[in-house]
Amino acid sequence: MKMEKEEYAIVLDFLPYGYPLEGKTTPVAQAIGIKNLTLLHLVPRKGISLQINEKVYIGEGKRDRIYYILGRVPRGKLTETAKKQLEEFINKVVTEREKEFVEFFNKAEAVNTRIHQIELLPGFGKKHMHDILTEREKKPFENFEDIKKRIPNIPDPKKSVEKRIWQELTQEEKYCLFTK
Repeated sequence: MKMEKEEYAIVLDFLPYGYPLEGKTTPVAQAIGIKNLTLLHLVPRKGISLQINEKVYIGEGKRDRIYYILGRVPRGKLTETAKKQLEEFINKVVTEREKEFVEFFNKAEAVNTRIHQIELLPGFGKKHMHDILTEREKKPFENFEDIKKRIPNIPDPKKSVEKRIWQELTQEEKYCLFTK
């Protein structure tokens, strides 16, 4: 599966003088790629100041605001501001791309003989997984509300997806369901 390159990113935090304890004064931004949900370190062009929540072009063509992509943001290096922005961004993305995330519930598969992708969602165990598999056989889920309506006592699927994305971006996870 060829991963598409990110075209745009949303700035989560901008450090005009770099990281305080590193001695370098290169401005750096912590951002998240819109398509693949990848945390990125971006270096702006000289004299450019980036705003939190600003959408910046990071694709192959001429970049007017970003000089280069420094790489991925190491897990422990997210600033508090970036974490707060990331939480809001995840919430917005899951709401806007609901259809895509509901499709996960319709198509999720076993990871191996012992664990299913659905069980990797916070709050979901074997019972919820079996209930979801049974219900989706009858008819694919249409939205998060549909999942909640058809499966009693299920954790909020939207919140579980948001929590899972947060975990994948901020912790070491063996399997990534929603991020690259």
